[in-house]
Amino acid sequence: MPVIATPSSAALVLVYQTGLSPTGAPITKQRALTNIVYNVSEQAAYEMAHAIFDLSEYTLLDVYTRKTEELINE
Repeated sequence: MPVIATPSSAALVLVYQTGLSPTGAPITKQRALTNIVYNVSEQAAYEMAHAIFDLSEYTLLDVYTRKTEELINE
């Protein structure tokens, strides 16, 4: 029996810097924006992340997309 993967959900994960530690290392945090369109293009996701952080006081370091698929045994 073949296993079929069906799209389930997607999220945009943003890693940003909020400051520096006493030793000078960057302090980072991350936020996930859930329920984005599953088939969002990489370019659109990147531009969306940067548009959001253009309004923020923090520096955007990394942008990830996280896609989840449900595996069904047919």
